[in-house]
Amino acid sequence: MALREYRRRRNFARTPEPRGGARARRSGRPSPGPSFVVQKHAARALHYDFRLEHAGVLWSWAVPKGPSLDPKVKRLAVRTEDHPLEYGGFAGVIPEGQYGAGSVEIWDRGTWQPEGDAAAALARGRLDFTLEGQKLHGRWHLIRTRARGRGEAASSQSWLLFKGSDDRVAPDAGRKRAPRVTPRRRLSGRDPLPDFVAPQLATLVSAAPEGAAWLQELKFDGYRIQARLERGAVTLRSRNALDWSSRFPTLARALAALPARQALLDGEVVVLRDGRSDFQALQNALSARDDSRCVYFCFDLLHLDGCDLRALPLVERKELLRDLLKGADDRARYSDHVIGRGPEFFAKACELGAEGALCKRADAPYESGRSRSWLKVKCTSRQEFVIGGFTAPAGSRQHFGALLLGAHDEHGALRYAGKVGTGFSAASLAELRRKLRPLEQGASPFEPPPPRSEARGVRWVRPELVAEVEFTERTRDGRVRHASFQGLREDKPAGQVTPEKPARTRRVSQRMAKKSGVPDPAQGLTHPERVLYPELGLTKRGLALYYAEVAPFLLPHVAGRPLMLVRHPEGRRKAGFFQKHPGRGTPAAIHAISVRESGGVADYMTIVDAAGLLGLVQLGALEIHAWTSRAPDVLHPDQLIFDLDPDPAVPWSETVATARALRERLESLGLESFAKTTGGKGLHVVAPIVPHADFDSAKDFARALVDELVARNPALYLAKASKAARRGKIFLDYLRNARGATAICPYSTRAREGAPVATPIAWSELSAKLDPQRFSVETVPKRLAKLSRDPWEGYAKLRQSLPALR
Repeated sequence: MALREYRRRRNFARTPEPRGGARARRSGRPSPGPSFVVQKHAARALHYDFRLEHAGVLWSWAVPKGPSLDPKVKRLAVRTEDHPLEYGGFAGVIPEGQYGAGSVEIWDRGTWQPEGDAAAALARGRLDFTLEGQKLHGRWHLIRTRARGRGEAASSQSWLLFKGSDDRVAPDAGRKRAPRVTPRRRLSGRDPLPDFVAPQLATLVSAAPEGAAWLQELKFDGYRIQARLERGAVTLRSRNALDWSSRFPTLARALAALPARQALLDGEVVVLRDGRSDFQALQNALSARDDSRCVYFCFDLLHLDGCDLRALPLVERKELLRDLLKGADDRARYSDHVIGRGPEFFAKACELGAEGALCKRADAPYESGRSRSWLKVKCTSRQEFVIGGFTAPAGSRQHFGALLLGAHDEHGALRYAGKVGTGFSAASLAELRRKLRPLEQGASPFEPPPPRSEARGVRWVRPELVAEVEFTERTRDGRVRHASFQGLREDKPAGQVTPEKPARTRRVSQRMAKKSGVPDPAQGLTHPERVLYPELGLTKRGLALYYAEVAPFLLPHVAGRPLMLVRHPEGRRKAGFFQKHPGRGTPAAIHAISVRESGGVADYMTIVDAAGLLGLVQLGALEIHAWTSRAPDVLHPDQLIFDLDPDPAVPWSETVATARALRERLESLGLESFAKTTGGKGLHVVAPIVPHADFDSAKDFARALVDELVARNPALYLAKASKAARRGKIFLDYLRNARGATAICPYSTRAREGAPVATPIAWSELSAKLDPQRFSVETVPKRLAKLSRDPWEGYAKLRQSLPALR
């Protein structure tokens, strides 16, 4: 077959697949042999594409069930058109409406050696060969089957792929499916026991789903705890990975007696009162440092005796969990479930006085982070709120009267949500007052402040404590009614508290995909469950969904620019590295852009569409930095960037004032500018220009302007990057305008705790009260959905030339 058939079937203006036509570039080192690749292809039906390099192309077969390591198992392999060599490195999403639409990921790759003349063997219909890959090794056979119909064409496409007999075989081990549940005595493995796994979180919905695909559990009112057992030693960690073992010593001893060498359990610690979990009673127990009444309800098992169980269906994990807990101490209990009957189960849970129900996909693996395979339905309105102040006690009440509550909106501002004045015990009043005392401040943390009628005599506090509050309803202006205090939450940071609203029934990924133009942003990823931000439980899949949602806002600022990536393929807490040039394994949706340099021509990475963003996520890119120029004219910048980088001791208000002063000076020179947070404590002031001046002219202009500001106020500003000289000052970085320099892109994440995002803001938003660290993966999509206009409206239409300083 020739590549003309491959090209005839594809529209390369729409598909990211390589066109081919030239031999793929090699590294220059001697090749150990021709390459092979197996690609997992989620088209209309999931299959595996098996490809062997020969004579400048890839011979290709579609294997519906994938290769098997069992010589007795022969897999159907349908011969397809030859593919270009470049296809061996392709991983990404083929758009809807294109031939083979769906995600493609590399499942295995390596080298192959035919036995004898490969072309002659192929023509005869029997190809014997050896593979040396990451998964597949040893001798293999491809044999063409006889025709079932008439004519040569009927017989030339169908082959059988099977393993040769050697020492690299295994009984039917090649199928990609979750292992079946086996008795515990037969479980064995070498998977390392994790220290902690970011927990799976449920999405709030308004109604329980129906159908046998879902299992139902009671929703407990306690603290989410992960229990790690290794050779009798037990560690108990909260959902944000804090070690709480010392808080529950009795529970730790009970779990240490479980009949397992290693285990990792997921569950909820509660105190029962009249058969129901009671959060206030749990708070009292913790205050008294007495966990004797605490019970650990286990609802999931993630690891057992060397076996990582997260890929198993939930029902099979729970079967193993039930077996493990048989005969255990009564403090470690199995959280039972009901299959199907979601609405009926939820109604009964509410009748019994439970907080609600958890509805989980029975066949789903364990996915760290928030997902829709776990749903929660609540019987009463209940949520966490940030405490922003308190009133004086009245009557016989001691310590304080009521707490003023709030939650952060999509801009990060703390919005007032009303008061709670009931639900306190004498002990909790005293304890709360003790914790509030060192947080007192003079100004209200709410924006805007509460009405005067509700703010009289209030003592304001820094918004650091989180309260769980039950209430009957919200008023139109967002105030809670008939609120009752349930306790303090120590397992959730105040900055992550936002109003909790039931999600719509349609899948979030579909909504994001519709906006971005990608059929399903997560389908083209390898290891989508890998946790990139452990403190949030944010997975690779979650990051892909974020970029799919912000793609329409991000791409106009990034497309066509040479990029520099900060990659953390194993997650934020593991070692990262910089990359700016494409290399082996770079997804096809990430293109190369050639730039003339002193030593010749160098290729830089660039993207042009949402598929390219998905490619960046596939690489584990947690930061996207870009040049100030873009194709086709990469030698002339189309923007000026001033990076305001304050020392930690500089108040935020000074950074804001500096940005405004810089804006005013640019306006006096005829340049309109825009503001952007950087994902940290700094700001960027960005001025678009027509790409006529070169980099040296742009850098010289920026330096001269910065030197002006430094000369006016040398006590506050400096133009050198010296760390020692920066104490108490703002570094005005003009070097972002040099050739080859980069700046963080709008809407890019940062490789920092909490997944902060560099966010364009309107000048009217920039104030001393704005907290730039509120902009994150969780809040920015909500912000964009509610904005009536782009914060940088008019940016793309400006035609400004680089002026002369005067």
